[in-house]
Amino acid sequence: MPWKKDSTKMELRLEFVTLAMRESANISALCRRFGISRTTGYKWIRRYKAEGKEGLSDRSRRPRSSPNKTADRVEEAVCAAG
Repeated sequence: MPWKKDSTKMELRLEFVTLAMRESANISALCRRFGISRTTGYKWIRRYKAEGKEGLSDRSRRPRSSPNKTADRVEEAVCAAG
């Protein structure tokens, strides 16, 4: 994102959400101005409405589960054989 050097990510996200929540806001134009996709813009608005300022922080991209993960007993057997 092409952010201003003096501002933090959180400050700029908060600025975006504040402007976007105005009654006459043009979300598409704001997204272009901030260099983000509309999907990201609407995600930030949704998170801000649900969680407040904390909703604008970065989140882990780690998957919640790994369905194809090797079973623990198989992993232990391989390690014991090696």
